Amino acid sequence: MTATPSGTHATPSLPATSALRGAALLGLVTLIWGSTFAVIKTLGAQLDPAAMVAWRFTVAAAVLAPATLWQIQRRRRKYAARRPWTAALWRDAAILSAWLLASYGTQTVALQTTTANRTAFFTALSVLLVPLWLAAVQGRRLPAAVWLALPLALGGLGLLSWEGGALNVGDAWAVGCAVTYAGFIIALEGMAGRYPALPFTLAQVVWVAALGWGWTLLSGSAALPAASGAAAWAQAWGPLLYLGVFATALTTLLQTLGQRHVSAPVASLIYSLEPVSASVFSFLLIGEKIGPRGLLGGALVVASTVLSSQASGEAHPETPTPDAGRSPEDEDDLDDL
Repeated sequence: MTATPSGTHATPSLPATSALRGAALLGLVTLIWGSTFAVIKTLGAQLDPAAMVAWRFTVAAAVLAPATLWQIQRRRRKYAARRPWTAALWRDAAILSAWLLASYGTQTVALQTTTANRTAFFTALSVLLVPLWLAAVQGRRLPAAVWLALPLALGGLGLLSWEGGALNVGDAWAVGCAVTYAGFIIALEGMAGRYPALPFTLAQVVWVAALGWGWTLLSGSAALPAASGAAAWAQAWGPLLYLGVFATALTTLLQTLGQRHVSAPVASLIYSLEPVSASVFSFLLIGEKIGPRGLLGGALVVASTVLSSQASGEAHPETPTPDAGRSPEDEDDLDDL
């Protein structure tokens, strides 16, 4: 999936080495995100979507909690004044987590009934849906680039459908993922600057884990993988640790560090390559192939997301890293990471 508006703008005089390092970190983040589509699709044989989301965010919370608490302890005087754990923080994190659960849940369901390639390109449309949503709900003017991006996106989706057969229910779930993630992006834009970055991120992850377990209980899904013993570690626990530690917790940290040195338009350009990365990993890990029409359709979708993100001037990463409105104190926090 592609992600949250950070509002982080690099200064014009950034050293080339610093900007290159930041771009490299964001490139690594995009590669990790791309690998998750194949991993989640394979993991679907072991866990239902509800339990998969619950375990993924439980692992991420377990990794982020010590880092967050260490940061608060290290910055005791600053956090004593800012009160990191407030009722408002948990309330806003709960709102955002509902959007996140909907987006990750629909993506996970989609991967059970359609290919990883198609899911990646469909969900990338969240970047394009943000300005459309803002225009419809808030009356914001659509930039000219977005008008150009719309036919590109529609043409790309048509070619992808032509390549892989008629649209199916999995494609509909993938579109639902794009819509709900666009809602998350818009909601985060208005909340991110109110709270310290790491505590707010951890609160979101904790809420998603809790909601995921509630979903698991209500749906009657099995909480443990179908396999047992060594097979469970190879087919379920290993992939879950990868999703929680690397694809959620680590990418959150790398985004925070990388976007200190890269402008938002450049970050969006890097993030737009996620479906390309997903296609490569889907071929390498599970043998999914994409033909000429699918390649052209995917290229049109990527082009539409690049156009729309450059027009908005906002970066849209996947994992919930609330960099918008970051204060000078938050910059100090990043030096401690």
